[in-house]
Amino acid sequence: MEERLSAQDNRRSRAQETYRINQVQTASREQLLLLTYDIGIRACFSAERAMEENDAERVNDELKRGQAVIRELMVTLRPEVAGEVGVSLMALYEFMHGQLVEANVARDRDKIVVVRQMLEELRSTWQEAIAALQAQQRASEAQPQMQAGGLNFAG
Repeated sequence: MEERLSAQDNRRSRAQETYRINQVQTASREQLLLLTYDIGIRACFSAERAMEENDAERVNDELKRGQAVIRELMVTLRPEVAGEVGVSLMALYEFMHGQLVEANVARDRDKIVVVRQMLEELRSTWQEAIAALQAQQRASEAQPQMQAGGLNFAG
């Protein structure tokens, strides 16, 4: 009986992994950004739970995952293109990364909570910005395009 459950768990796990791979491979840049934030948020949340359960190894693993996510956000950010917003985001990412490093060393749950909340807020802001941009793009596509020579005013 246990073997059958284990086989079902393995199939389910493989199916979930296949779904995640397909989701990433077919995602737009905007969706990838949101997925990256989701992974960071989950890592922080998992680290918080692991800390409550006194599971030091899992805390370390999850905080390392969170740090990797923030490093990924940092390397994909182009402050020279994004201007002041990019510089501010880089400073936030550097702060969050440092907080997760300190949280791992000191086993400080409060630092993890702060970073998770910051990631949640940034994700929400990005989601709103993406939705506004998509709405703007849809509106511009719906407007009729004026063609040169389309109107004759000569009479």
